[in-house]
Order: sequence, then structure tokens, then C-alpha cells
Amino acid sequence: MADPSSFASPDHFITRHLNLHLSLDFCSRVIRASTSLTVRSLQDSLSQLVFDTKDLTIKKVAVQGQDAKFKLGTSHSFKGTPLEITLPFPLTRGQEIIVDISSETSPKSSALQWLKPEQTAGKVHPYLFSQCQATHCRTIIPCQDTPSVKFTYYSKVSVPKELVALMSALRDGELPDPDDCNRKIYYFKQNVPIPSYLIALVVGALEGRKIGPRTTVWTEKELLEASVYEFAETEKMLKYAEGLAGPYVWEQYDLLVLPPSFPYGGMENPCLTFVTPTVLAGDRSLASVIAHEISHSWTGNLVTNRTWEHFWLNEGHTVYLERRIDGLLYGENFRQFRGLGGWKELQNSVNTFGASNVLTNLVPNLHEVDVDEAFSSVPYEKGFALLFYLEQLLGGPDVFLGFLKSYLQVFAYKSVTTDEWKKYLYSYFKDKVEILDKVDWTGWMHTPGMPPVQPQYDMTLANACIALSNKWVEAKESDLSSFSAEDLKDLSTFQKTEFLTLLLLKEPLPVAHVKRMQEVYNFNDVKNSEIRFRWLRLCIRAKWEEAIPLALKMATDQGRMKFTRPLYRDLYNFDKSCDLAVSTFKKNRSSMHPVTEMLVAKDLHVDS
Repeated sequence: MADPSSFASPDHFITRHLNLHLSLDFCSRVIRASTSLTVRSLQDSLSQLVFDTKDLTIKKVAVQGQDAKFKLGTSHSFKGTPLEITLPFPLTRGQEIIVDISSETSPKSSALQWLKPEQTAGKVHPYLFSQCQATHCRTIIPCQDTPSVKFTYYSKVSVPKELVALMSALRDGELPDPDDCNRKIYYFKQNVPIPSYLIALVVGALEGRKIGPRTTVWTEKELLEASVYEFAETEKMLKYAEGLAGPYVWEQYDLLVLPPSFPYGGMENPCLTFVTPTVLAGDRSLASVIAHEISHSWTGNLVTNRTWEHFWLNEGHTVYLERRIDGLLYGENFRQFRGLGGWKELQNSVNTFGASNVLTNLVPNLHEVDVDEAFSSVPYEKGFALLFYLEQLLGGPDVFLGFLKSYLQVFAYKSVTTDEWKKYLYSYFKDKVEILDKVDWTGWMHTPGMPPVQPQYDMTLANACIALSNKWVEAKESDLSSFSAEDLKDLSTFQKTEFLTLLLLKEPLPVAHVKRMQEVYNFNDVKNSEIRFRWLRLCIRAKWEEAIPLALKMATDQGRMKFTRPLYRDLYNFDKSCDLAVSTFKKNRSSMHPVTEMLVAKDLHVDS
């Protein structure tokens, strides 16, 4: 099955192992790489290999030590350029060879963000981090940049000696660089086969502190205390996850808290989860991001979607496991409450894309579609809703967990498609085939918009949020004095977030309402990023001009796309802040992550 997002042909050959030697140059913002790929031929008389590249300079290619001819094929707007290598001798099926490629990244590599010292917390040293998911590994090294191919890797990384390097792998020592006394070499090994998108690298003035038997938190020293406090429950979550999904095979589970421009909430890089600093709420209320990334150790990293069209297999199952961990930590009605909140997030995504947009399909067609532009909460929340619905149909949480554990065992270390998942579901529940046959699979998988069925949710924790949001929606101006700070007294952080989410699904409130809400609830002073984000969107949509500087500040102080893109879109759609949104973006774009910058430019109709 071809991957529409890759040039590499995994039906002809597969990469089994990478040996990487990376040297970072902060002055010219490039990585010089020599990559040795162990490849295995899957057919007789194989005479050519094709790898993915994008914005790379290829210096030299050798096969088994012999120089090999190579050329770069036709460039594609977002897929990059295929690297076509002519083999000096044809391969037979099963034969393995080593291909050595010398290359250099471009300063505009979409996987890498080079930060100047002033963009870091410490303000003294530069910083580099990578983000390869979904299709950006090809901008660092030539590879088969498709989740259908998995390999182990060994790496040595040369960096300025005052900096620390970490990778999505186990640390394997460090030594002075024999070629340069101002540099140091860090060594890494990843013994579990992974797809290319899980290669990750970070280099900066990092410090680590052990917070559990297999967890060290890494960050700049300025954020270390707050991070250690926030993630104190990591080992507890890991143990819960093992109880649900089986043994943890990656040995180490470290956390890295990045600078604010990191574009996602978290990234499940094996052995080293990357986390946004926007989850440092001070009260551990946003630590479920960690439960999500831990769950990926099984769903995504161990069992992986074959192509990005099957992304829901990674994310739907991960959200399902994350919420099972939430249920163990905070009770079953909390798990159900989070599920209901997810349904609202799905509704928001469907509203943004449009209910007939094929990118809201659970299994979208990504032929000639840039995966970054297709990214949304749909695979997460439509995927979760399907699994939660099946759990209810097939006999409850324990019964469904039996299937999930079995699925993870059967497909461990492999990449899968939706059809293979469904076939296994049918074989596992062979005594319940007539129930499964009643599921509207086409409606769930291949139809845009909201799912054909809404699962049942326990409403215990949701009712208070619904009642309060309805009270605000129905209030006339003369009723506004009836609201007070007492309204929120018994609501948890999650319930406050849900209350604001519900209001965002309704028509914009009158400006008098949001002014009164600020008077009684003082949301402007809330540090929790999830609450702050929804509150500022509510204000801008109500056309409250006083909120414009606050919304612009949040859109620029951090770069998590979940927050930055909707804030910029709302500001753009408000006539009083439209020009300011565009000029603020133009002023800040050079310090944004390349993917965030590209997508916000499209949102604001600014030339990239």
C-alpha cells in the first residue's frame, strides 16, 4: 500500500537500522549529517533506491563503501524531492547493504527551530529542537519518511561543549570531541524499531532532575522547579498505563519541557517526551497531557499507523488510554466528563473545517494533501468517540480493554491500517459479529462531519457546566447582576474549561456579558492556559476591544498551534483587530516555529 505522503517505496526495500553522525553549527543554522542506512531488499534484481529528502544538500553517496550515482528527482511543493540512488550492483531479495549518505540541512528546514539566546529562558545560550511528525524527518536526513517503515538507530552528536544534547533514545555516554576541544560528543541508542517521525533531537543549556525510577525531567534551569512539581505523578501514570496496556518496552521515560514556541502540547518521542511549557499550570491540572504522551508508548510508538491517513489509529487509541488513566486517577465519572468534553472539541473542529470537508473523515484521503494542513482534533476525538461507542456496545470497559491489550500484543512493532484493525476487532469479538455488523462503519470512517451516533456519557460533572453556560446565554442585560464569584466556587479547573467550551459553541455573547463575567470571575488573571485561551476567544468573538492586547499577547508569547491559530483567526475576523493581527504576525513570524508560521500565514491570508 503506497503512502501518499512519501516518495520512498517500502514495497521494494526497507530500512532496518540507521547510524547517524550529526554535527550542529549554530552560526550557520545547519546540521551536517553522515547517515549510514542498513537496507534490506524485498525483491530480486533491485537496482535503485528512492529516499525522501526536503531542502537537503546531498554531498556524497556510497554503497558498501563504493561510490554510487545519485540524483535528486522532481521537487514537490510539500513532499520535497526524491533522492534516487543507482546501485553499483543489483540486490537479491533479502539481501542487506549499507548506504552511506553525507548531507547538510537548510537553515529553513521545517523540522528544526533554531532559537537565539534571547528566545530561551536563560537568555545566554542558543537552543535547537526538532519536530519530525508528520513528514519533516526528511528535512534533517534522507530516509524512508513513512510510518510504514521501522528501524533501530545509533547516533553521535557533536555540539558546543557548554550545551547538552538529548535524543529520542537511551543516553549512551559523552566524550570531548577529538576534532575540536570546544565541542563535545553525545552518544545515543534506540534498540526498539521506530518510524522516522519519532527521531528527535534537542540541544540547549539543559539540566535534568530525576523524579522517578525511570524518569528525569529536562529543561532550562529557570523552569526546572516548576516542571519537577508539575510532573511529580509521572511514575504513577506509567504504572497505570502498564496495567492497562502491558509492559513498557522503552526502559526510560524522560520529559523535556521546551521553550514556548514548541508547536504542540506534547510529542511522544520515545524515551524523551517533548512538552509545551503551557502545561505548567502550577496545580498539575494540565498533567493529563503526560498521560496522553505516556499512552503513545503503546498506541503510536509500538503499534503505528501505516500511513497518515490512518492517524486515528495512533490518536484515537491514545486518547482512549489517556482517559482510562484519568479514570484510575480521578474516578470513572471524570473519564466520562473528559469524553464529553472531547465531543465538544470535535464539534469545534467540524465547525472550523465545515461539516462537508473530507478532512473531517476519520480516514481521510491525503493524496496531494499536506499532512500539516489536515491536522486537527478529528482523529483524536472522532477516534475516541468510536472506541468509547464500541466499548458500550461490546460489554463495557473491562471487556473492551481485553481487546485493546490483545490488539497491542498482536501488532507490537508493526504498522497497521484501519482494515487490519477492523478485521482483528471482528476476529476478537467473533461471538458478537451481529452487534458489530450493526455499526455504521461507513458513517464513522468515510463520511465527513459529526459521527452517526453519539455515545452515552455520565453527566454528573457536566450538568453544572451546562446549567451555568445556559444561564449566561439566556441572561438579559438586566439579569447580569445575578452572577457572582460564588458561581464558580464548586467547579474544578476542568469544569471551568468545559463551561467556556460550551459558550464557544453558542452564538457570540453581547459585550456587556463578557465585561460582567470579567468583573465577577476575573478570568484575565487566570494562569491556566486552557482557561485563558477559551476566555480570550470568547472576548474577541463578543467584540470586546479591551481584550485585543491580551489575545495578541497570548498568541505571541507561546506558539502552541492549538492556541495560536484560533486566537489569530478570531482576531483576524474582528474588524477592530484584523490589521493589528496581521502586523503583529509579520513582526513576530521570524521567531515562530516554521510549521506554525506557515499555517498562521495561511489563516491570515499573508504571503508566505
